Amino acid sequence: MNLASHRRAGLRHAGGILLSATAFAIYARVPQAWALGFVALVPWLWALDGGRGLRAALLSGAAMAVAFVAAVLGWFGAAIAAYIDVGVVPATAVLLALAPLLQPQLIAYAIARRLVARRHGFALRALASAAAWVACEAALPKLFGDTLGHGLHGATLLRQGADLGGAAGLTLLLLLVNDAIACALARRQGGARTWAPPLLAGAALVAALAAYGAWRLGALQAAPVPSAPPLRVAMVQASITDYERLRREIGAYGVVRHVLDTHYALSWSALRDHQADVLLWSETVYPTTFGQPRSEDGALIDAEIQAFVETAGVPLVFGAYDREADGEYNAAMFVEPGRGLIGAYRKTHPFPFTEHVPRWLDGPRLRAWLPWTGSWQPGHGARVMPLRSRDGREIDVVPLICLDDVHPQLAIDGARLGAQAIVGMSNDSWFTGHPLGARLHLAVAAFRSIETRLPQVRVTTNGLSAVIDDTGAVQAQTAMGDQAVLTAFVHAQAPPPTLMVRWGDWVGRAALAVWGVWAGAIAVRAVSRRLHPARNAPAAPTVYLLSPRRRGLLIALHAIAAAGLAWLAFDMLQRTGLQVVALAQLQVFGCVVVLPLLVAGAVLHHGRARMTIDGAHLHLTQRRRRIEVPVAAISALRAWRWPWPLAGLRLELASGRRWPATLATPHPRALRDALQAGGVPMDATVDHDTALGRYADARGAARRPTLDHPALKFGLFPLLPALVAFRLHQIIAFGGAFGEWQTFGAGAWFTALAIWWAAWSLGLMLFAAALRLTIEPVCLLVAARWPSRASGLRLRLEHTARWLYYAGVPLWLAWRLLAAG
Repeated sequence: MNLASHRRAGLRHAGGILLSATAFAIYARVPQAWALGFVALVPWLWALDGGRGLRAALLSGAAMAVAFVAAVLGWFGAAIAAYIDVGVVPATAVLLALAPLLQPQLIAYAIARRLVARRHGFALRALASAAAWVACEAALPKLFGDTLGHGLHGATLLRQGADLGGAAGLTLLLLLVNDAIACALARRQGGARTWAPPLLAGAALVAALAAYGAWRLGALQAAPVPSAPPLRVAMVQASITDYERLRREIGAYGVVRHVLDTHYALSWSALRDHQADVLLWSETVYPTTFGQPRSEDGALIDAEIQAFVETAGVPLVFGAYDREADGEYNAAMFVEPGRGLIGAYRKTHPFPFTEHVPRWLDGPRLRAWLPWTGSWQPGHGARVMPLRSRDGREIDVVPLICLDDVHPQLAIDGARLGAQAIVGMSNDSWFTGHPLGARLHLAVAAFRSIETRLPQVRVTTNGLSAVIDDTGAVQAQTAMGDQAVLTAFVHAQAPPPTLMVRWGDWVGRAALAVWGVWAGAIAVRAVSRRLHPARNAPAAPTVYLLSPRRRGLLIALHAIAAAGLAWLAFDMLQRTGLQVVALAQLQVFGCVVVLPLLVAGAVLHHGRARMTIDGAHLHLTQRRRRIEVPVAAISALRAWRWPWPLAGLRLELASGRRWPATLATPHPRALRDALQAGGVPMDATVDHDTALGRYADARGAARRPTLDHPALKFGLFPLLPALVAFRLHQIIAFGGAFGEWQTFGAGAWFTALAIWWAAWSLGLMLFAAALRLTIEPVCLLVAARWPSRASGLRLRLEHTARWLYYAGVPLWLAWRLLAAG
């Protein structure tokens, strides 16, 4: 590449990155600009796809990470500079230098896109690169938990999809739509047939998400309102922020006195004007230990807070410190009249360095370099606590302190423990000069309510305190710097179940699993190429040597399995509605369907042969024998009249004799091409250009050896939904995932799992059979009437069937789980 080409490529990259960064800056700052999330990456993808090599992709991803941090998180450098009292310029420079570490998903995305594009087309490239993005975010959690999906908080319908896959699921969809638009633009010169399919696929994803959101909103709004009066929770935002300056001016005790007196005054206002049932103060509002005083003054203030609660007659939740032998914790204290301190929640995710340093890194030298480093310890996970009014009404809540609400799992664990609402507490005072940070934090926190369908009350030191409902809508909020009381009305009711609560934050883990399998396959392929270099040559199609007797046996076995499956379907429709309710059904399935198919597979495996042609002879090599047929002795290749269950060819010899065996193959066209390449003349083939021949050729060309393999399709894949259903059954019937094991032993547990597995295998085989009954007649008709369209139509139908099977079944199961809840 010459200098001018390098310059053009550099300008293209710079322009694409600049446009994408600008779009992301608007996307992050303006909630109404959520639609930009579907196109913000397109300019960068245009630049990225114009480059070559992994090194270029790596550099492009790193440059995009720097631009992204500058556009979206640039305020963080100034906020840190103010917190640790350094200059804005050096703090921002360090932030940008660390950008590739703060946003590594951009680099992973660029590299994955380049790797997959070498061997695969648009669809797989889009899926694999999007999976790499969310897998990287799952493996390397970011400081603020930020992901592209959070930008859809302004889209009321679209954000509802977060209860299926969380913000990570929305990010995955945004990436796919961006990729679809970029692909359509890249194909714009090829006409509508080339650019329309990816564009329509992207539009279908958005439409499906919006349709789900509309349905979900309707279901939530139609839910009956509890008859019991709600609990009135008053959040006190005192807007006292600069503790260090106040400590220098009026001393440590004076600061505590000023903070508490302000909160007392606002709390009395809440009780008088809002008839509050519960008072909620912000994180670290009492900047010392509560219940374990360090001094006489501390003991007096502890008693004073308890006396205030007794006088007010309502519970108080406030931020303070907790302590035990291994150190101190940032905690939420729950104090009730007549009971005192009933419990504390310890913050699970303290802020790195400013609140917590790992023990292996901590030491005198670090604290000499970073004197502002904190010493709190991380808590031990979610805890559900009660809020009780004086007349006996009660709501169970899961507390989240500051950075806790950027991690989905804590809110999910709280929902699993029976929480009916989320109580958020945060000291966002360091956002005082940077309200964008506070707005982003609020949007991220709102996703916890969408994922769990738990309403949320969120109080901060100086904004933004907010009331968030179960749809993620911010019903009311305070402004930055306001001194205010915000009251929320929270009903005691169980939330509707969500897939996120049932499965956890599963999208990232699934993406990690996909890339783990893919990386393993690459490693195995690389090792195989080194150990067996001869295998790199193009291989002949798989063939099976079948005598007429064995072919008849194979047909009979498949006919028995098909008849048995049809009988099971008819019987189940008559009695159980396609549900397995008796072991007898599974016994019939095993004996009449699975066993014949296993025997048929063994017959094929026994006849498997490796075919080679050296120019003069056709060699067929099996385990214990080798057959040679002179190419010159072959006068014709006659196709089987009925290509079922496989297609095949009979060799007719020039001597007039028929060769005693036949060559069966799932790829008849590839077999004929291999024979022709070996010297068998093409005009020697007979009966391949018939409707059945074209039908068999199209079927073979559309076959995918891995995805269509029975072991994966009806063996391994059914285990995935079976495990989900089996786990739910165990929890419902025995109180835990291993309840039957603990009660009746491992044998009973594994037997039950095998039964569920077999039931799902039967159900999915019936579903696959229904797809076959739809596809095969259409393909046969097209092969007979419109031969030129047979192959293309078969490819599209098989592709659709695989999507319905491998993606549709999990989606259907998720929908059933939600509907059942």
